[in-house]
Amino acid sequence: MEKTPANALIGDFWGGLAAMLVALPSAIAYGVVAYTPLGSDYFGYGAMAGVLGTVAIGLIAPVIGGAPRLISAPCAPAAAVLSALAGELLAGRSGVGAVTPEQILLLITVVALISGLLQLAYGAIGAGRLIKFIPFPVVSGYLSGVGTLIFLGQIPKLLGLPKGTDPWKGVLNPALWQTTAIIVGVMTMIGMVLAPRITNKLPGPIIGLLTGMSAYFFLGTLHPELNHLQGNPLLIGAIDLDLASMGSGMQARWSAVSQLAISDILALLVPMITLSVLLSIDTLKTCVVMDALTRSRHHSNRELIAQGAANFASAIVGGMPGAGTMGATLVNLNSGACTRISGVIEGVFALVALVALSWLIAWVPISALAGILIVVAYRMVDWHSFQLLRHRSTILDFLVIAAVVFVAVRFNLIAASGTGIMLAIVLFLREQIRGSVMRRKVRGDQISSRRNRLPEEKEVLATAGADTTLCELHGNLFFGTTDQLFTGLEEEIKKCHYLILDMHWVQSIDFTAVHILEQIETMLRERKAYLLFSRLPEELPACAALQRHFAHVGRAGNNEVDPGFFPSVDTALEWVENRILEQHQFASTKDARLLELHEISPFRGFDDEEDVLELLRGSVGEQSYKGGEFIFRQGDSDEKIFLIRRGSVRIVLPLDRGRQHTLAIFGRGNFFGEMAFIDHGTRSADAIADGETDIYVLSRYRFNKLIEQHPVLGHKVFARLARAMAIRLRYTNAELLVLQSS
Repeated sequence: MEKTPANALIGDFWGGLAAMLVALPSAIAYGVVAYTPLGSDYFGYGAMAGVLGTVAIGLIAPVIGGAPRLISAPCAPAAAVLSALAGELLAGRSGVGAVTPEQILLLITVVALISGLLQLAYGAIGAGRLIKFIPFPVVSGYLSGVGTLIFLGQIPKLLGLPKGTDPWKGVLNPALWQTTAIIVGVMTMIGMVLAPRITNKLPGPIIGLLTGMSAYFFLGTLHPELNHLQGNPLLIGAIDLDLASMGSGMQARWSAVSQLAISDILALLVPMITLSVLLSIDTLKTCVVMDALTRSRHHSNRELIAQGAANFASAIVGGMPGAGTMGATLVNLNSGACTRISGVIEGVFALVALVALSWLIAWVPISALAGILIVVAYRMVDWHSFQLLRHRSTILDFLVIAAVVFVAVRFNLIAASGTGIMLAIVLFLREQIRGSVMRRKVRGDQISSRRNRLPEEKEVLATAGADTTLCELHGNLFFGTTDQLFTGLEEEIKKCHYLILDMHWVQSIDFTAVHILEQIETMLRERKAYLLFSRLPEELPACAALQRHFAHVGRAGNNEVDPGFFPSVDTALEWVENRILEQHQFASTKDARLLELHEISPFRGFDDEEDVLELLRGSVGEQSYKGGEFIFRQGDSDEKIFLIRRGSVRIVLPLDRGRQHTLAIFGRGNFFGEMAFIDHGTRSADAIADGETDIYVLSRYRFNKLIEQHPVLGHKVFARLARAMAIRLRYTNAELLVLQSS
């Protein structure tokens, strides 16, 4: 059924309402967690911060965000980071010095404010994509660490331990446990876990909370002292909704912020960065899941800007920071939400709940919130990560997750963030070292340049070409892969005479790699062997150092003996082939002597049939071309075959936007243009003289006239053409097979 504007608005209404029912109980619980280190007197403050955060973030993030239908609210990472920070500040281990609980509230506000500004900056500079590239084991470790911290932090509340009790001693001393708290917490967890089996119309946290509160009020009929709000340690307590006091509190916070020293803010820099990165990761992770469900695509940078603005506004009004939350977003989608209006409606409903139900929020049992968070924490832990232990190749990934979780639990999330960054570097190095920097390795007798050689030249190159090796390198050449690079080339360094390194696929080179390449060049030079580079990425600074080294040893620049660097693999191979052929007394392509007809393929062998040669000489014409001059163009309809007496010709395929691709180069003694000569078709490419070039030309028309009188001549010429073309195809097939197999 097609969605009309009215239907879409109805879907947004129910989606926003359902999302609020999921987000609000969790936000209250997260707020209480964040301020728990300050004592039970701040439970109400924490609950208010959770609700205010839900309202502020819910009203702002959807309006400007890049992920419509995403629901944002206070979340577990924010609760864990702020709770850890409050504990550090209270213990005087943060670098700020001794502070009072009131000052801690101020510093937490500052952290939340600047964290929001950092998120704004991430989005403004386009870092949304970069944050998504943080390795999965690190993200999994962060979230599992957050879940573990929340789980451990809620156990004392679930047991109802008295204020000031050491958590570990209290857990091990059943005499300190509160039966009422345990019953309420357990009933909450049971209600939340069984919620999907009970009904799909109410989200799990709501059913769990209603179950826990019902259990508390039932126990209140048996123990009347539970029905008193004032001074009851098992309840959140009264929430102050006085707008005047809220406004004065905001003004007081701003005044205090302006009086903070720069040193205090710098001491909080790590928690600020940690909080901003965790919230950004949590949001973008939810966005990716939502994209998969809705077949849409979010705008990560725009969403980070929206999250930053929303968290900044939340901090201003005294609310908790938050992120895009998975549970509330899924409920929003499943309830029929169609547009970003659903997110705004969620914020509006949260505001209504704050105004209309603040009296009820005060009666929420602490252990009920603990029960909700224990279930949430359990679901946050990546239990599937234990499967990584089943394979040796993934054990390191598991150890990364375990290390981040251990540091988070043993120390704090701030230390875990540093551990995660270092381990991300380790994972990167592991992947770089694990993958080979050798993309392909081919011998010179298996591959050739685009210069189409004569059969006798190919025979020499097939024999002597084994002394040449072409290595295509790729990836990152740095200190972690230099040993792999040297090991991969060790055999060639000892044996081959020409070593060509194609650098086109190399993404980065550090100076350690440059040093290794210089050593390889020196070792080859001592053997009078050659190291050649093709397609060197000149934009990389280290490549300039490599070129300076070659210039210093006299093997760069315009040196005709060994140019060192080539613009393409083809030119490097051609240079090597020319040197090999010259060493075997083959004439250079620049030889000035004009070849005669019987010296040019495919008319070799006719020199013992003078009558045949005389007939052919009478039919061929002679033409000369200057360098860069077109012999024919793509689409021309002439049917000539061309025989090169001197110079060389480049066959070029024209591409779009003025680009071109060289298909082959034919040198002295070779022929080209045979396709149109045989099939009477148009030219499929351009033929361009490489320099001063002299050519014999035989047109198909004149050849047809000749073979009408001498049919045997036609058979002989076509047989030789067919044989020459078959040889070319065999060499081409052999090279393609090598390239596909290597």
